[in-house]
Amino acid sequence: GALAALLEPLCGPTSRRPISTEGAQKVGSKRKAETLEEEGEDGRPRKKVRLGMPAQQWITIYNAHRPMKQRYHYNVANSRIEQHVDKGNDDGLFISSVSCAQELWALIMDAGTGFNAQVWELSTQFLPKDWILEQWDDGYYITALAGSTTGSALVIMSKGTPYTQQSYKVSDSFPFKWINKKWKEGFYVTSMATSGTRWAVVMSRNAGFVDQCVELDFMYPSEGIHRRWDSGFRITCCAATPDQAAYVLSIPRRRPADETQETLRTSAFPSTHVKEKWAKNLYISAVAFGRTVS
Repeated sequence: GALAALLEPLCGPTSRRPISTEGAQKVGSKRKAETLEEEGEDGRPRKKVRLGMPAQQWITIYNAHRPMKQRYHYNVANSRIEQHVDKGNDDGLFISSVSCAQELWALIMDAGTGFNAQVWELSTQFLPKDWILEQWDDGYYITALAGSTTGSALVIMSKGTPYTQQSYKVSDSFPFKWINKKWKEGFYVTSMATSGTRWAVVMSRNAGFVDQCVELDFMYPSEGIHRRWDSGFRITCCAATPDQAAYVLSIPRRRPADETQETLRTSAFPSTHVKEKWAKNLYISAVAFGRTVS
């Protein structure tokens, strides 16, 4: 805080700095480590346990949407991805987001993507560059991706997106500088994934956003997110390593009639919660697995 105050004249008032690493800068300070709280629907702590290592949890983001068909699969082994995707495609669904926990995949498929064609690749490379270049040449854009701790990647590319150009970066730490550079060129973060402690960030032109910021923290940055929500931002993608989580918040060019957004952090995949959310016309818009508490 004191340091930020000294630097303020150099980098403008804090509110104008789009990447917040407030929590990440506090690594040296002591945080209470005795309790891990899993928040219930009402935000109240549900249970407390002591863990020897940083807890990893499922992070699910829900957006209001008119009633639509949505389906989730979790604990999906490599060999089972194809059958789930084929069945979803037969039912008119496309993959909207993917994640990975303990080498098993989670797939969210729904009827609200606006895509008209989709291809996917499970690769031992994080990320499969040649395959991505081929699909770009064919008019597909990356719309979702996830990585496993052993270095596998699941990449989803689609047609029917508004994107006009795309770029991605894989790096050993969160690529702040690159994101800042790309923002200046009219790109916005549209997907992110992690593999162990490595990050993959995808940025696209014509993403339909007018502003964007990133919250990076080693625990759920509740205050930061609520502050951004109050200024019209909504979480548009998230990803987490065992050490930290990144939330990308954006202001859409066309604001939806219902801007309701909710987030949930759970130890297990929140299958019962999802059904409760569906009953309220709230649908999963992003999913990640990783660090949420210190």
